[in-house]
Amino acid sequence: MSEAVSRPSLPPGVRRGVWSVVVVLLLFDGLAFLAGEAPRVALLKALEGTWGTMYGLGQVIYKATPLLLTGLGFRVALRAGLFNIGVEGQLLLGSFAAGVVASRLPSSTPWPLGVLMSLGAAGVGGAGLGAVAGAMKVKFGAHEVIVTLLLNRIVEALVPYVLRRGVGVTGYRSGDAISGALLPRLEQLSEVFRGSAASLATVLALVVCLLVLRWERSSVTGREFGWVGLGAGVCEAQGIPGGRRLWQAMALSGGRAGLGASATVLGYKGYYELGLGAGAGFGGIAVAMLGQGSAVGLVGAALLLGTLQQAGLVLNASLPREAMDVLTAAVLVAASAGRGRR
Repeated sequence: MSEAVSRPSLPPGVRRGVWSVVVVLLLFDGLAFLAGEAPRVALLKALEGTWGTMYGLGQVIYKATPLLLTGLGFRVALRAGLFNIGVEGQLLLGSFAAGVVASRLPSSTPWPLGVLMSLGAAGVGGAGLGAVAGAMKVKFGAHEVIVTLLLNRIVEALVPYVLRRGVGVTGYRSGDAISGALLPRLEQLSEVFRGSAASLATVLALVVCLLVLRWERSSVTGREFGWVGLGAGVCEAQGIPGGRRLWQAMALSGGRAGLGASATVLGYKGYYELGLGAGAGFGGIAVAMLGQGSAVGLVGAALLLGTLQQAGLVLNASLPREAMDVLTAAVLVAASAGRGRR
């Protein structure tokens, strides 16, 4: 009998990525055609404005950085069986906290310490909000989706109020961060990135991504988050404190999301203003769903969505702003469909 020849197959993560890119390209062509733009011309213009120049690439990297960090935040909750819609509000509160602390540190604060204190404030702000949702889940059985959505709205209303009450220099922004709390722009390290908003926050995000994924695989607590997501029966059999791990997962989820302020507040603007980084929390959900726990997958997904965001600005004159939102939604749908094609 002749032996069956097995066909080589791509890893599931790679297949999902390829499938998503194909769907995005096809949908992009359709949207360009409906808008009266030649699909080939629109695609070339988008590529030129993103990966075709170092400025465009820098902008893609800048937009991908908070997406990667919020994606990491959403992922830790998802592993524990929680759907943390609140990463948007946790990023907002973390950004606000980072902006306030960075602007109120003594001007003599040295650079490493100022950055660490500002990032610490961002992490604590996001973690605190996540911890509230986790406590509501554990103590009262409240559904985390409902709680985090409500917390998003509370923070959206509370931050402008606090800014107007004297915390900020105006009703819509904090004071300027001291120089010791800023992350250097990439253009300060290389002239090729001149004009772009990319900063060392990207390096920080990559380091955090690698450390987080390593911690999840090698630490007891990191593995227990995954077991908690399998159900209460698994927790009881393994002697895992399920309630405590759920609370911790939500707190860590919020803390990682809050670190997205490193790119927007400390790396780009140098202060917090209303609307800064808006949408990166919800975009991080797409990154986590598409990346599926692989470092390469998460970084690739963040770059893909960052490319779509920058392409939306490049094509703003010829395509409606909502077109990129449609493409982002298509990424999620394609990723879900790709999971079912294993």
